[in-house]
Amino acid sequence: MDEKTGNKLVLTDRRLLFLEGVEHVGTFNENEIALDTNMGFLALRGQGLHITQLNLEEGKMVVEGVIASLEFIENKSAKGARSRGKGMLSRIMK
Repeated sequence: MDEKTGNKLVLTDRRLLFLEGVEHVGTFNENEIALDTNMGFLALRGQGLHITQLNLEEGKMVVEGVIASLEFIENKSAKGARSRGKGMLSRIMK
C-alpha cells in the first residue's frame, strides 16, 4: 500500500470482523490469525476462524468465526510470529 490508510475494525456479534489497514498476514489457523496492520501487529484469537476475503492492495480483510480476543502488540511483526511459541533460550541460541 503506497498511502497509509486508516485502521478500522468492525466486529459484529463476535462472529464477523471487517479490517482495514492490513499490510501482511503471517500465520493463521482456526484458532489464531497473526497480521501486520498500518498501526502495528494484531493477533486475533478464537475458534473456527476463517479469512473469507483478503485484499492486501486495498488493505482489507474479512474474518468469520467465533472471535475471543483482539490484541495489538507493540514492536512485533507477523513476519516473525513463527518463533513466538518457542522459549526465550531457543530464540537466543539460533
